[in-house]
Amino acid sequence: MEEKTSTARVALKYGVLASVVIMIYSTIINIAGMSQNKMLSSLSFIFMIVAIVLAMKDFREQNKGFMSYGEGLGLGTLASAVMGLLSSAFAMFYMQFIDNTLLTQGMDKVREDMEKRGLDDSQIDQAMELSQKVMSPGIVFVMGVFGYIIMGFVISLIVAAIIRKDKPVFE
Repeated sequence: MEEKTSTARVALKYGVLASVVIMIYSTIINIAGMSQNKMLSSLSFIFMIVAIVLAMKDFREQNKGFMSYGEGLGLGTLASAVMGLLSSAFAMFYMQFIDNTLLTQGMDKVREDMEKRGLDDSQIDQAMELSQKVMSPGIVFVMGVFGYIIMGFVISLIVAAIIRKDKPVFE
């Protein structure tokens, strides 16, 4: 009997690899003082897309050229969950112990953006109070994990549809 490749093993491999790349990239951005640049920060999702594509191709290759849509969707979502857990844990560690000014810089940027939009002081203070509650480490961690899972799920929906190759029924 032939052994089937585990989606969990492939997802873990590529999830960990992508997380390490994302951690290094985010550290470089933070050290360079560009963490508030939305375009540079969102480039980490490119790493996630590449990891999902490579994971699905690797799984299909190990599975004799076949991968069902469900296997691809599960693989990509699981890899995204691994990326979310590791990357969010690293981000929390970084913000708590290495550079605890990142949250303050983010809150200052939010205030500045609201002032540019012409909001009055009472509206800004109310929004800042709510933002500080939402920016607690636990909530940021959970939002980061769920954000990665949701984005990975959506990306996996598309990539799995393109990369899948079902086994012939009568083989």
